[in-house]
Amino acid sequence: MQLEPPNLDPTQGAAAAVDEVVYANVFEGLTAIAADGSVIPKLAKRWEISEDGRRYRFFLHDNVYFHDGTAFTAEDVKFSLERAAANGSVNAQKSLFEPIENIEIISPTVVDVALSHAVGSFLTHLAWGDAVMVATESAAKNITTPIGTGPFVFSRWRKGVSIELRRNPSYWGQAVNLDGVSFRIVPDPTAAFASLLAGEIDGFPAYPAPENIKQFQQNADFNVLVGTSEGETILAVNNASPPLNDIRVRQALNYAIDKQAIIDGAMFGYGQPIGSHFPPHHASYVDLSDRYAYDVNAAKDLLIQAGYAQGLELSLKLPPPSYARRSGEIIAAQLNEIGVRVTIENLEWAQWLSQVFTNKNFELTVVSHTEPLDIDIYARENYYFGYNNPDYNKLIAELSVATDSIERDALFKSAQRKLSDDAVNVFLFQSPKMGVWARGVEGVWVNSPVQANDVTKVKRTLLEGKVSDGSASELSSSAFIVAIILGLGALLLIGYLAYRAGAGFVFRRLGTLIITMMIASVVIFTLVEIAPGDPAEYMMGLNAEPEALSALRTEMGLDKPAVQRYFSWIGGAVQGDFGTSFTYQSSVAELLGERLQVSLPLAIYALTLALVIAIPLGIVAARRRGSMVGGAIMSGTQLGIAMPNFWLAILLVLILGSGLRWFPVGGFPGWESGLWPGIYALTLPAIALAIPQAAILVRIVRSALLDTLTEDYIRTARAKGLSEDEAIKKHALRNAAIPVLTILGLQFSFLLAGGIIIENVFYLPGLGRLVFQAILQRDLIVVESVVLVLAFCTVMIAFIVDLAYAAVDPRLRKGVVT
Repeated sequence: MQLEPPNLDPTQGAAAAVDEVVYANVFEGLTAIAADGSVIPKLAKRWEISEDGRRYRFFLHDNVYFHDGTAFTAEDVKFSLERAAANGSVNAQKSLFEPIENIEIISPTVVDVALSHAVGSFLTHLAWGDAVMVATESAAKNITTPIGTGPFVFSRWRKGVSIELRRNPSYWGQAVNLDGVSFRIVPDPTAAFASLLAGEIDGFPAYPAPENIKQFQQNADFNVLVGTSEGETILAVNNASPPLNDIRVRQALNYAIDKQAIIDGAMFGYGQPIGSHFPPHHASYVDLSDRYAYDVNAAKDLLIQAGYAQGLELSLKLPPPSYARRSGEIIAAQLNEIGVRVTIENLEWAQWLSQVFTNKNFELTVVSHTEPLDIDIYARENYYFGYNNPDYNKLIAELSVATDSIERDALFKSAQRKLSDDAVNVFLFQSPKMGVWARGVEGVWVNSPVQANDVTKVKRTLLEGKVSDGSASELSSSAFIVAIILGLGALLLIGYLAYRAGAGFVFRRLGTLIITMMIASVVIFTLVEIAPGDPAEYMMGLNAEPEALSALRTEMGLDKPAVQRYFSWIGGAVQGDFGTSFTYQSSVAELLGERLQVSLPLAIYALTLALVIAIPLGIVAARRRGSMVGGAIMSGTQLGIAMPNFWLAILLVLILGSGLRWFPVGGFPGWESGLWPGIYALTLPAIALAIPQAAILVRIVRSALLDTLTEDYIRTARAKGLSEDEAIKKHALRNAAIPVLTILGLQFSFLLAGGIIIENVFYLPGLGRLVFQAILQRDLIVVESVVLVLAFCTVMIAFIVDLAYAAVDPRLRKGVVT
């Protein structure tokens, strides 16, 4: 998977990544969505509906148990549905449950659900991930430890790395074929490509790089399955903003867009043109893709009729996904052909949610709506499209209560035509579902009628392997010993340097350190607070109800004054308690600890490699200055400095990982797998980080030695009979150490905090990726805490470098040199 779920409870948020892991696999509802999009029985083996469509009687399967051994009964149905609809519920689709008027338990296996009015799609709503059944005893813990009734049991979640499930031996239904499944988090498209080629993953059900699909199609080791999804990709228009409130302008935009050109250019030919907000795989789909066939002249005529013969200027705000950014560039060029000059503004998700979705401060935007059958959003009051048509609202009101399939089909078709006639948006294409699977993997979904990776029917006939039962939170004994040795080594080093530097020097530097950290904490908190974006909106998604958003803000403490939240945060941080992550709903201190287990060893590994390379080459370059060898070394350092580390990382992945398969292309097995597997996994990332730093160090070592070798005391040492090597070892190196120590301190800080790109290329669960994800998700407390820890590490490294200065040069202890 490309995105990691913020939590593992589909009833507590709107992130599609949650359902992609647990829907059908861990959690089940009374009904379910099948691979063909139909609604099928699940925990309810059958049901009866009253003639007026307001009462449903569900007959439950016998002998169904949750994973913790508690029985599933009608009590759990009542609890699950009432919990979703309750005041304070943070269920993103709370409105689906509002029609429920009463729930009556007839027997342990029979339950009646009474509605205030008929809801034609009620059985479909019960099949969504938001309506899965949970138990009273375990519901509160499902965010991090999901307990469902499904055929797979949650095994472990290595945050930033993978989520692992294992077969449920006590499953009430048909047993699954797999012993287990691991959902690995691979955010970078290049890493996804390399991981598949290297055979490190068996499949990517929603492959993120359409430009690579043809390569996999031509490779006999893979099966490529291209289907449809529920994602309607649209050029969304602010219907309430002039001049876009004029239907003629909106129709002109529709005529000006060549949808197939966008599919070819932005999606490399994958996708299906659409003419309304409805999925082509649904039985009620009406093909309206030619309603506004590409016609530049018709578009220009409409603009003239609307009074814009000289054209007009519009802004286009684009969220981060590549489909949006690529489509936006093509759309801007096409609209320019009719005299519409488009200014593109690229936004991050938090900014997009704040500016576009919440505040409606936009004219045009490109986005994909992925919720199933969400054509009703156009009837929502104050929705960001700014569309308000009483006739359309009446259609949706009739659809919401219709239970007859023929009537619903007619209403669906009428709603599609109405949206198209009103040119509400420019409906571009139905997003494809591009799955790339290793040969021998069978039973996967081709289409995506619901946001899920249902692996309950999957077989794998080529590769072998089982999900590990180890705990990611426990270090192996070898790694624990290494951690102890590193910690003791650091303390001994600081103690030795402090002793050499003197007490007065140490206390002065400690005072500076404390003041710096106090100022840093205020600056960090202030900058994060004023950044745009609402964490609740990000977590709840586009179609969340206002009440659910308000409840989530209260739950996260965002309704409290900023000053109160600052002192609460910093007071806890001093005690090692950084609070709870908004998205992961787990301790920030635990997240930091997990990520430091990767980032700190990686930084040490890379810096060690850089030193091993740089010191000898720097000495040789200094001694052989002016020679061919010295020139070659300096030319090599220029190449190393100029070479972007992300480019080097991709090169290493493709050659040593995917090509030769000498090293893993990414991921981190965890120290619980042993010391060597951990070091082995960090080797390529460490090399990618070390080479540019080594190039810089070589030049610094050479420069410092050249300056030192011209000093009088070096000439005196030589006159006393010392050889060149002896003079360098005994005198020159020590006196050249000051600039080298300065660069080493800066480099270690960079390696610890600045490896975001490398961590994404190799999908390593380090601090860089954690803070990057937290920024995108507006997980404020994680951003603040990670940056504070990194600031502390940087200040501490500077403190240690200062001690090293004083230990090397006694003049610094007395303030002779400042």
